Amino acid sequence: MQPSIWSEEFGAATDAPIVLVMGSMSQGVLWPDEFVGRLTAGGRRVIRYDHRDTGRSGTVDFEKEPYTWDDIKDDLLRVMDAHGLESAHLVCHSAGGLLGQLIAVERPERVRTLTVIGSSPLGGGEGGVLMRALMGEPQPEGSLPEPAPEFVAFYRGLFTAPPPGNRREQIDRMIAEQRVLHGTGLPFDEDAARRLQERVHDRARDLAAVANHRLAAMARRDFEPVGVLDRVKAPTLVIEGTHEPVKPGHGAIIADRIPGARLLMVAGMGHTLPPEVHEELAAAVLAHTAD
Repeated sequence: MQPSIWSEEFGAATDAPIVLVMGSMSQGVLWPDEFVGRLTAGGRRVIRYDHRDTGRSGTVDFEKEPYTWDDIKDDLLRVMDAHGLESAHLVCHSAGGLLGQLIAVERPERVRTLTVIGSSPLGGGEGGVLMRALMGEPQPEGSLPEPAPEFVAFYRGLFTAPPPGNRREQIDRMIAEQRVLHGTGLPFDEDAARRLQERVHDRARDLAAVANHRLAAMARRDFEPVGVLDRVKAPTLVIEGTHEPVKPGHGAIIADRIPGARLLMVAGMGHTLPPEVHEELAAAVLAHTAD
């Protein structure tokens, strides 16, 4: 049985549809309300959703019903079907960008335009790069650039840290993670981070279920086809922050591999979507998705 998928939409049903696709283990509400509001004010019908095993979407007993990232990809198509969309503009963040790239390859008729933010190139093996960096292993020649040292140090520390004992400790850890992902290019608003992480914590059916996304990645390691990005026909916008700590330099590689893709570097931005960049991001997406 397929898990239920929570989604919500904003704007007029007659406007051009944008589906926002978040990254691994991330709820749809990490697409900031202000950013969504700017898109709807620009004449777009905007849909955001929670991946399975995140937020208000259904959770899965992975041992009894294992799944792969192909299933998470198909959930995106299910969301589009549920909202009556034969095609849409896909705006994707982080691992959500892999889903968008794959659908643009496999189902080009469903993708009007593609925007990937803070993502890695499909087929680049970013997961392996990350694990080797965390384990202190050398990267093979030709590998994607490694995450920033502060990112690696933070997640190595999580390996040996005791689990949070209560809600406040859990939220404090989530804020610490957000601080690392935010990068060093813009001031970090801890009060705003706390409000966001409290929202993420309290709307989750099962906060621990997000770990199933890692199991799904291990269940099929060849999820990403190699050497297919030249088949992407959708007009593509690639966005990366100048202080990206997780996938630094990956945006330029995506833009190089997709014919006609355009790269936008956003000053100060890391791997999150803080208020300082909403205006620039929204303007870029609105221009890219204009008919």
